[in-house]
Parts: sequence; structure tokens; C-alpha cells
Amino acid sequence: PVIQKKEIIVKVKPEKVWKTLTAINSWGKWNSRITKSEINSAIEIGQSFKWNINGVSILSKLEIVEENKVFGWTGKTFGGKAIHNWYLEEIAEGTIVKVEESMEGWLINLFKKKMNTTLENDMEYWLNQLKNECEIIA
Repeated sequence: PVIQKKEIIVKVKPEKVWKTLTAINSWGKWNSRITKSEINSAIEIGQSFKWNINGVSILSKLEIVEENKVFGWTGKTFGGKAIHNWYLEEIAEGTIVKVEESMEGWLINLFKKKMNTTLENDMEYWLNQLKNECEIIA
């Protein structure tokens, strides 16, 4: 019931975006909506991590890890679950970063319109913060 897709051009190589995006323990340093993000293992399929965004605690599991190309996870929280994927594509100007997320669950269904708006806003914010972080330290 809730699906969003967004993209942005980041003026650095995919390797730089990848390094920033996969440093899960550092997400909160450049995305102020994330108050906690913690993984205690290597970035590889099947590994779990915990994080908080907008006051919501999420337990996620890495589902796809293709270095410098695709990074994705599933996540569960009270009343909902999500699939979240990032795609990196090198272009002459740098990297096209695409993000897609879908959410479902009883709470998601109950607040479908609000959740779509919130997710769209969060995706735009996250993309802009990622762009800023990557380009500042490029």
C-alpha cells in the first residue's frame, strides 16, 4: 500500500557513495532523522542491524549487497514491514542514486496516505543528505 521511488545525481564516483551509504554505524552523523544505527558485523547478505528514524525503532536484515551497485534490506517494526533498496549507476557527472521502498502491515494500511507522504519526504531528505555528505568530503 505504500511505495515510493526517488533519485538524485551525486557528483562523485559510485565507490564514494557506496562507502558512505554502507557505513551504517555512521548514518546518524549525516542524516539527523536517524538517531541510532548499529551493525555489529560485516556488510554482507543476511546480517541484521538496528536503527531508529523519526522515533521509530527498526530491525533490518541485509538482503542484497552488490558492491558499488545495489544495497538493500528488509525491515520490521511495530505494525509494519518494509523493503528498501538503493541503486548506484555511474554516469559522466558522477552517480545516479536511486532509492525504492515499499511498506505493508496493519498500521501501514491504517495510515496509508500519511505513510506515503512521510516516506516520500524522508526519501528526499535522505538523498539530499547523502549527496551533501558525499560531495563535501569528495
